[in-house]
Amino acid sequence: MPLIPEEPQIHESAQGPRATPASGRTAPTPRPVPGPRPAAPPRPGRPGPLRPAPPAQRTGVAGPKPGPAGPDPTAASAASAPASTPATPQIQLIPAPADGALDAAEEAVDLLLESGRAPGDVLVITTGEPHPWAAHELSFGEASYWAQHDARDDVFYADAAVADRAASRPVVVVAVNGGSDATAATALPLALTRAGALLIVCGDPQQINSVLGAGV
Repeated sequence: MPLIPEEPQIHESAQGPRATPASGRTAPTPRPVPGPRPAAPPRPGRPGPLRPAPPAQRTGVAGPKPGPAGPDPTAASAASAPASTPATPQIQLIPAPADGALDAAEEAVDLLLESGRAPGDVLVITTGEPHPWAAHELSFGEASYWAQHDARDDVFYADAAVADRAASRPVVVVAVNGGSDATAATALPLALTRAGALLIVCGDPQQINSVLGAGV
């Protein structure tokens, strides 16, 4: 169903500073997301914290063998309970013109990191000009570029044309910063399938609603 660009909020957090798009109007920019999380590691080029080793597996202590047990009344109810369905990610719309969508996406990423999101939790997709970081990293070759994606230790930026190669992440940010309507119509539903908890879309509300309203 269509999204109404109200005072946008990214759930589980307070309203953030307001951003001024290229048109001169003051547009609200939400302060994202979830509560306390591990401290965010540094941005590109710096190693993140080591992942803690998994706890050792516990071994049981042998004891007397129990006698035959009667039927468990909870077993039948557990068997009849319906399987839980995966949660649908929340969708957050940040209104912005095409030439200001990338700036709005960058601000959303900064607010996510300030709120405690790990950089490796965030994927950014662009529909028009690629993000400067992606263009720079691709100049060293695709192997190096995708190796950084697989490392999952930083924010990853991908053009819509190759975003289908990107793995799911808890938060996906889409900058509708140009490109054809067909590109947006492909990129937005794809981004929705890649977002584990939150999808943030920065761009023209009418265009975004026409795509997401038909595809969601």
